[in-house]
Amino acid sequence: MSNSSAGPSSKVRVGSSQPSETTFKRKRGVFQKDLQHMMYGFGDDPNPLPESVALVEDIVVEYVTDLVNKAQDVASKRGKLLTEDFLFLIRKDLPKLNRCTELLSMNEELKQARKAFEVDEEKLATIE
Repeated sequence: MSNSSAGPSSKVRVGSSQPSETTFKRKRGVFQKDLQHMMYGFGDDPNPLPESVALVEDIVVEYVTDLVNKAQDVASKRGKLLTEDFLFLIRKDLPKLNRCTELLSMNEELKQARKAFEVDEEKLATIE
């Protein structure tokens, strides 16, 4: 069962509802080392097959791209993409939502700590 009348412009990526024309070229292997470490951490071989890493990378990039596109759709009424748009999209997936809120609060704490450290450095510089 093949569709011989369909040309290259009508190709659709597997698992994606968008035509391939709207996708952009991306550099492959950008996340390779990080994914290898993560895969090992989740029980894979210390040196997983390059094909496995490439597949996981494709899945991750597709998921993040779809999430960003959906967040842009949600934010289009406002005209501004906010963190809350992403939290809204993952609101039904409690483990992801909890982890995201945890990371966001930790990020806020780090910002405040850096800010306090910079103030302390400025005070020391004026004293000397």
